[in-house]
Amino acid sequence: MSELRFDIIKQHWVIIATERGRRPRDFQNVPKVIDTVACPFCYGYESKTPPEIFAIREYGAANTPGWKVRVIPNKYPALRVEGDVKSRGYGLYNVREGIGAHEVIIETPDHKKSMADFSQEEITDVLKAYRARFLDLRNDFRLRYMVLFKNHGVQAGASLSHSHSQLIAVPLTPPVASMELEVSREFYQKNERCIFCDLIEFELNAGVRVVSETSDYIVTAPYASCFPFELRLYPKQHLHDFAVMNDMQLSNLALAMKDMLQRIKVVLGDPPYNFILHNSPPVHNRPGKPDYWGSIKWDYHWHIELVPRLTQIAGFEWGTGFYINSTSPEDAAAFLRDADLSL
Repeated sequence: MSELRFDIIKQHWVIIATERGRRPRDFQNVPKVIDTVACPFCYGYESKTPPEIFAIREYGAANTPGWKVRVIPNKYPALRVEGDVKSRGYGLYNVREGIGAHEVIIETPDHKKSMADFSQEEITDVLKAYRARFLDLRNDFRLRYMVLFKNHGVQAGASLSHSHSQLIAVPLTPPVASMELEVSREFYQKNERCIFCDLIEFELNAGVRVVSETSDYIVTAPYASCFPFELRLYPKQHLHDFAVMNDMQLSNLALAMKDMLQRIKVVLGDPPYNFILHNSPPVHNRPGKPDYWGSIKWDYHWHIELVPRLTQIAGFEWGTGFYINSTSPEDAAAFLRDADLSL
């Protein structure tokens, strides 16, 4: 029988339609390939992109081959750094200037290599680039939040097949992040505990939605998963800010991420997916709200959300805000736990 489940973090309802019972074979993916005659993210084409902002290199000068990870401004940015943050009214509406930053993290010089096939060291280098860019962008007091995301595959929104991720910094806190932050703060004020830490402890004890676990990280299928095979990766230790992670913590995270991505690839046939790094915002003083982020060090818990793009949002979802998931998170976790990663 179907169940309605409530996501305590995102504050929305999900329908787990268990009678549909879709299994991994029902979602087997045939990747759509983007034809690129001369990929601007490959070695030798550095002049085809904007000048790099940051790079991890084996050799060579900036904007030449020899890099392992390269960060550039997006050539067609959604937001631009230049200008002042201005807010104005337009009748009943609010309008702000499109100020922000839009960067691309080119994760490897190898055009055909996906992140699931990276070594632990290669993923660690990508994570170091993420950390460096978070730390740099938060020095701009106009920017209130940074969204780090990866679109893998055409159906997930990738315009180039070369493995890359993106970072967009915005001058306000997005609604999804605001909800998570407010729920976390309210729970802490009432209970003096982190809601994510409680969630992690509950899932470890329950076991049925745990996909994998290391000494430092846990991957679970969320209780109220919106989509089949949706996953969340959490540090088991309470950590509110990804950007203050040290190199050893990033290396351990890389191992957990590689395991998670390989399981998705093996079970579902390298499906398109999105992942999003949910992090705490820069703790800038806000006029009239001196204590706005006063408890964030204790109440928030950074995490990664991964969503395979196996189904589409249709009229019911748009009209109600409810999601229908045809594969229970318990079944999804079991399929992924049993994946043979030795193949």
